[in-house]
Amino acid sequence: MSLPIARDPGLQPERTALSWTRTALVVAVNALLALRTGLLHGEAWLVAAGVVLVAAASAVAAVGSLRRRQLEAGRYAPHPLLVLAVAAATVASAAAGIASILISEPQR
Repeated sequence: MSLPIARDPGLQPERTALSWTRTALVVAVNALLALRTGLLHGEAWLVAAGVVLVAAASAVAAVGSLRRRQLEAGRYAPHPLLVLAVAAATVASAAAGIASILISEPQR
């Protein structure tokens, strides 16, 4: 008869939950940057990207809340599609942020 091994997660669940919050914040900041630049320069595609990224930031924040509850319940592995979706949102927000910076640079 074998006894189950006691798992001592330490601070890893807390750090993981905080990383989801940071990711949502980064997506939201890039969304606002894209919205601002799109509105100032009349770039409709950048405004549309900003609106989509605001929705993505909300979704990432919701996923972060879900993951926090899962971690508190002892479920440590997230669904792979969830991780892929958040990674895609992060890459899209970084691309929109870079595009808004490049557009807002004065032409020389």
